[in-house]
Amino acid sequence: MSSFLFACDSFKGTLSSARSSELLAEEARAFFPEADFRSLEVADGGEGTVDAIVASLGGRRVSLLAADPLGRPIEATYGMLPGERAVIEMAAASGLPILSPGERDPRKTSTFGTGQMILDALDRGARDISLAIGGSATNDCGMGAMRAMGVRFLDASGAELMGTGADLGLVAKVDLSGMDPRVAQTSFHVMCDVDNPLVGPRGATRTFGPQKGADAAVVEELEAGMVGLAAVLEDVFGTSVADEPGMGAAGGLGAAARLFLDAEVVGGVDWVLDLVGFDEVLSGCSLCVTGEGHADGQSAHGKVVSGVAARCRRAGVPCVAIVGGMNADACELLDCGVDALVPTVIDAASIEEVLANAERNFRLAAQRVFSLVSLGRKMGENQ
Repeated sequence: MSSFLFACDSFKGTLSSARSSELLAEEARAFFPEADFRSLEVADGGEGTVDAIVASLGGRRVSLLAADPLGRPIEATYGMLPGERAVIEMAAASGLPILSPGERDPRKTSTFGTGQMILDALDRGARDISLAIGGSATNDCGMGAMRAMGVRFLDASGAELMGTGADLGLVAKVDLSGMDPRVAQTSFHVMCDVDNPLVGPRGATRTFGPQKGADAAVVEELEAGMVGLAAVLEDVFGTSVADEPGMGAAGGLGAAARLFLDAEVVGGVDWVLDLVGFDEVLSGCSLCVTGEGHADGQSAHGKVVSGVAARCRRAGVPCVAIVGGMNADACELLDCGVDALVPTVIDAASIEEVLANAERNFRLAAQRVFSLVSLGRKMGENQ
């Protein structure tokens, strides 16, 4: 009997990881009624990570009132998992989509709400915390989050700073005496799918600042502040992480987690796949179908499709990827273990039409996949 595994990322704004698996099972059943269908919700450490891990591990979602990037109260949600573990998406409190385009200004934003989520998890007994740090609205080097946990950032006169991007260049001293003592008793992991350093041409500010609302002048102001804070942190911790890959993630939150929380920096998709037991579920399968909203050159570097495909290749399991759209660079995925790429869009249409018909188009793509798989099986039987 055939066994199929369905493990797609969410198709942002349209299909959840869980719904894509439901549609795949419905369409596969028409061609392979005797097959065993398995599914896993997966993510790459960005949007949908909490949903995927909670669903796969049987945890629960927890909500609290936290500060949004501008300090306003917002309901933020994270996941509590069995075994005193928690998984937190920093974007739930400090994410760019929370702000309207006119509100985006990385001089004014802070990760304070992310720190509040960490504290709440500690209060609930978590002693192993995984942080997904994609999609931030911030460029504060994690000062806001650390402030929420008791760290004080002081200027040259000894006054405490609020920990926004505008404060980067004003930090003269860091006071660790008030840091929550439970941090030292907790293991932290940072899920990161970018390798940008903290400063420099590929650093946090110059790479991601413009999309967070910084114009050219603000980028230079924030970069100078980040360089200054990096020097202060080197004095405090006796080590420099300014050029270390991944430290520029989430406007420098990666660096803060590494230094203040002694966090392990891990690749997001592999960390998620390990947490949900992907390799064990894949064992014995005849085919794996994965997917994501849009495939391009970045898809081959730390995204769900490439991560799933690499494990399928190691296990000797064929892998098909259904994608909402793709460009020519997406063919790099064929070198990562993807055996076939199937786009959902079959007609020229506006983006509004594509999003409105996402489920129908995904179902049609699933039909094409399983009709071809069925054809292949019949050809094999006739040989």
